[in-house]
Amino acid sequence: MSQRVPSELSEALQDSAPVMLGYVPLGMAFGLLFQSLGYHWLFAPLAGVVIYAGSAQFMAVGLLASGISYAEAFIATLLLNSRHIFYGLSVLDRYPKRGISRWYLIFGLTDETYSLVTSKAPRIASRHTYYLYLTALNQSYWVLGCAFGAGLQSFVEFDSRGFEFALVALFLVLLIEQARMMNDRWLLIVALCAVFVAHLLVPQQFLLVAISLCLITLLVRPKRDSLDG
Repeated sequence: MSQRVPSELSEALQDSAPVMLGYVPLGMAFGLLFQSLGYHWLFAPLAGVVIYAGSAQFMAVGLLASGISYAEAFIATLLLNSRHIFYGLSVLDRYPKRGISRWYLIFGLTDETYSLVTSKAPRIASRHTYYLYLTALNQSYWVLGCAFGAGLQSFVEFDSRGFEFALVALFLVLLIEQARMMNDRWLLIVALCAVFVAHLLVPQQFLLVAISLCLITLLVRPKRDSLDG
């Protein structure tokens, strides 16, 4: 008996399960911290809908508490999320050429969604629908965590220390999965070396520098065809 091909939603649910385990507790940590500033708890899930950038949202908590200017907040957020420029350029050919879904997929491209999109090909023909479900599910996990954490803090004093490790654990799981499916393992070595060098030279902006070094390496490396020929 032939195995039934899963639908777009069921496959997206299966693939996004590890993200849910990381996003819900991390979103709760953000909701707890955000609500502790004295804002209404509904603003926490609203930030997850409108901003939807985990690291930038955590940074926003500190920015709001310090009372810096809008210009400084804009520059800090731009630098922090500049890595998504490289993410977006590498997946544009996988997304629809036009339409609202294309713009939403670009907006919802987080680190974890990018990892899932690039680590495997969907087992179904309608991959654009799969990517849409995958992105929407990941965002819903984050918004749910933000709402639950902020709502919990509104009624109960809750210690959120340690919640932030959920994102580190999630990154490690996705990294291991990526490494298992990579054909060119040397790329992983290049990435690790780039991170080490960038952190040694410019620790404040090491992520952007490391991504730039990796991009330069990919651009200048000889083509596989020329090596084989």
